[in-house]
Amino acid sequence: MPLAFESLSHGTIAFGFFNIESDLLLLDRYFFFATDFCSLIEDIAGKSAGEPYQARWSVQLIKSPSKIGDLMGAIHGIRFSGFIGELYGRFPFPQRPEDFKQNPEGYQTQADVSEIIAKYARSVEISVLLKNDGREIEIGEYRFSCYQFQELIKYVWLGGWPRWKNEIRPEYVLQMKNKIIKYSGRLFGGLNFNGIP
Repeated sequence: MPLAFESLSHGTIAFGFFNIESDLLLLDRYFFFATDFCSLIEDIAGKSAGEPYQARWSVQLIKSPSKIGDLMGAIHGIRFSGFIGELYGRFPFPQRPEDFKQNPEGYQTQADVSEIIAKYARSVEISVLLKNDGREIEIGEYRFSCYQFQELIKYVWLGGWPRWKNEIRPEYVLQMKNKIIKYSGRLFGGLNFNGIP
């Protein structure tokens, strides 16, 4: 489930997984796969501390709330509107509450999810850059302090609100962590994975 996170540019925004059989994440109106998010983090962490970072990143943009759809309606099986509704039509919410866990193999559904989202979103290239000597990151129109951004990383590390199924993290998440712990720049400073269950 997406949760509320703070940003410097837009106040409180939603970020997170929204279907346990997909690794697609939403950042307010941007949609991207967790594999791509973790690769972006690895790319940033691969730079030398203090080195300027700027990249272009392709995301899916859905501006209209009606095209995004009704997450709670889809979860409860009562309203399948927009992109989220169609996604839940393909990958329904589990019948048993104990099965509500983020699937670590959700990346295997990317082709199906890409086909569905193409009906509702447009692909856009956004800039990603470190600012204020690595104390802030800008992702398209959204700007985060390093501490706010670390909360997004922790969310993906944990597998969101339902957590990873059987507490098994995908390999791409483990690789992201390994790259971060070798980085000495400010963006990830103080991010301690040992303190995260």
